[in-house]
Amino acid sequence: MNPIVHGEIAWLAAQGLRERRDRILVMCAGLAPDLDGLTLLAGEEWYGRYHHVLFHGYVGALVTMAVCVALARQRAWVAGLSLLAFHLHLVCDLAGSGPGWPIHYWWPSNMREWFWDGQWDLASWQNSVIGLAVTLACLACALRFRRTVVEVFSTRWDAEVTRTLRRRFLGEESAPSSTPPAP
Repeated sequence: MNPIVHGEIAWLAAQGLRERRDRILVMCAGLAPDLDGLTLLAGEEWYGRYHHVLFHGYVGALVTMAVCVALARQRAWVAGLSLLAFHLHLVCDLAGSGPGWPIHYWWPSNMREWFWDGQWDLASWQNSVIGLAVTLACLACALRFRRTVVEVFSTRWDAEVTRTLRRRFLGEESAPSSTPPAP
């Protein structure tokens, strides 16, 4: 799956958290396994050899959780949700990263490969459908939680998106402007 979908899935998993900061940390945990994708900077050979190895395992999960907990406000919840988001990423990669691309979960202790015979291609219809459903679920959060995944980038933009979606689907009127109309 692509990083946008990984991030959106992790953000959805964090919706029970009160603090925006904690939701963003959990989202980052869902993106963290792809840090080993930075091996592409050393060339395609390194990427092919080390992506799905260096950070797609228990060591990456523990490092990610430790960093998230250190920065979190709701530490216990963020610990659990960051592990959940991290492992959701791995499940998605096992399903939809392409046939023959295993995960080395026990690295560096063991190089045993984990894979699924039914893996579909990265550019598959399955990934497209999942991506669309997840994006719609993120936007639907405006109706229940009064926020969308846009909060990750800007609370102001998120307020506009949320206001627009609530007006469209719930018939809410915009709050009156606090500035008087121009004469």
